[in-house]
This record gives sequence, structure tokens and C-alpha cells, in this order.
Amino acid sequence: MYFSSAWSMLLNAHVPLFLYPFLNTTSKTRPFEYLRLTSLGVIGAIVKVDDTEIINFLLTTEIIPLCLKTMEMGSELSKTVATFIVQKILLDNVGLGYVVQTAERFFAVSAVLNNMVLALPEQPSVRLLKHIIRCYLRLSDNSRAREALRQCLPKLLTDHTFTSCLAEDAQTRGWLAQLLVNVGHGHSDPQFRDIVEPTPVIA
Repeated sequence: MYFSSAWSMLLNAHVPLFLYPFLNTTSKTRPFEYLRLTSLGVIGAIVKVDDTEIINFLLTTEIIPLCLKTMEMGSELSKTVATFIVQKILLDNVGLGYVVQTAERFFAVSAVLNNMVLALPEQPSVRLLKHIIRCYLRLSDNSRAREALRQCLPKLLTDHTFTSCLAEDAQTRGWLAQLLVNVGHGHSDPQFRDIVEPTPVIA
């Protein structure tokens, strides 16, 4: 309780907003990357609290566009933390509802996720892939997003490209399997025979 209220005081003081200029920079030099990563780390710690009040506050700011920007041009570690933040926002029903409220928001997120997947074969990162898949899986919980993902899910997630790199990560393999079943790609694949039903959708 005290931990959550402490974060609430920080939010009431709009402390995260003072970090946003560091996320908005396009410089890839080491000093700016360090500032970017440190700022993301603070926000990542905030969203770990799993408090809808925190998500509501962040959604009134530019946190999603700033995270998407980092997911496009940051270092691997910065991309991973930024994707984790987006994941935590999506896992809250308010956050998911915000992202899927308009086609523009949904496709802004899915386009960045798609580009990240396409880059992974040349720059592999199991940690990053894990958060990307979890974001896609959560998006597939929404009926409209699920329908859109049937058309725009990256082919690399459906063609066993990442089978070997996920060999030791049963949790992420399970998420990917459930995602593919949700969007209608997994029913005929023997590796998904234990997952026979899509997860219920959120209207």
C-alpha cells in the first residue's frame, strides 16, 4: 500500500514528465542512450506496480508515442525496456482499451512491433522477442484487434523462424502458440495441438 501511494505522490507531482525530453531525443550517442535507458528504467519501475491509476496517468501523457520512438531507434536494451512498458500498459484493461480505441493507435503500435520482428533475424534478442510476442498476444484479446492481426501479423511469427531461439523458453513458446491460435494460424500446426481454443475476446 505504501509503495503504491509513494508512486502516486510522484505521479501527482508529474515527475515522469521531467524524464520525457530524454526519451524524445534522436541522438544515439552513448551519453544520450544512457539517459534514455535510465529514464525508461524509472518508468518501467512505475508500471511494474500494476496500478490502473498509474496507467491512467501515463495515458494522459505522451508515453506510448515516446516508447514507440525508442522501440524504433534505441539500443537493444532501450528497445526491450520500452517494449516492456508498452506491454504493461496493454495488460491493463484501460491501456488495452486506449490502444485499440482508434485504428490509428492500433496500427501505430502494430507497425512498430512488425518492424521490430522483421529486424530480429539479423539482430536476435530473445528478451526483446518475448515482450513483442506478449504485446501481440494481449492485443489479440480484443475482438477488433484480433481481426486486424489476422491480416497484419508478421509472417516470421508464423513460419517457425524463431522456433530454435525459443527452444529453452517454454513460457514464450506458449504465448506464441496461443497468439497463433487466437488469430487462426495455429489450428493445423502439430506444435500447437495442446491449445485447441482461442482465448475469450474483450469487445
